Amino acid sequence: MKKLKLVVSFPNENSYQLEQARTAKEKASQLGADIRIIFAENDAVTQSQQVLEIVQSRTERLDAILFEPLTATALARVGEAAVDAGIGWIVLNCDVEYLETLRQRAKAAPAFAVTRDHTEIGRVQGKQFAALLPRGGTILYIQGPATSLAAVQRSVGMDSAKPSSIKTESLRSPWTEPGAYDVVSAWLRLSTS
Repeated sequence: MKKLKLVVSFPNENSYQLEQARTAKEKASQLGADIRIIFAENDAVTQSQQVLEIVQSRTERLDAILFEPLTATALARVGEAAVDAGIGWIVLNCDVEYLETLRQRAKAAPAFAVTRDHTEIGRVQGKQFAALLPRGGTILYIQGPATSLAAVQRSVGMDSAKPSSIKTESLRSPWTEPGAYDVVSAWLRLSTS
C-alpha cells in the first residue's frame, strides 16, 4: 500500500494547536504516513500563501491537505486548486459552504470537513453563565476573531441560551492566551470598565 503524504496547516502555535499537531504526528506515525505540520501565525494571507505554494509545488506530491482556516472564507480558491491537482481537501473545525461545489469539481480527490457544532458550544456557555449567575449580572465574554466563523457561531449560541438578565461585555481576541490577556488588560485600563 502507498504511503500517504499529508500536510496539516494550523492557524497558530497556541497550546491547543500544538496538542493537535502532536496528536496528528503521533497518529501519522502509527499509520505509516508522512506528515508535515505548518503554522500560519494567525495570518490568513500567510496561511493562504503557505498552502497554495504546497499545492503548486512540482517537487512535493501530496495526497491531502488538512487545515483549520483562519477566516470564514476558508481558502475556497486554494481548495479548488488542490482538488484540480488531485489533492484531498479536508477542512478542520469550520463549516464551509463551498464543499459541495468542490466535491463536484474533484475527479479523484476527497473534499470534506471535520468539525464541531460551534453553535451548541455557545449554547453550553450560555447555560453555564445562567448557572453561575442565577439572579443575573454581567459577564466579560472573550470572543475569537471577527473573521472566525466558529467564533461567530459560538456567540450566536451563547446569546440564544443565556437569560436576558445576564448582560455581556464582549471583547475580540485571537485564539491565544497572550491575545486574550492583552485585550482584557487593555479593557481593564479603560476608565469605563
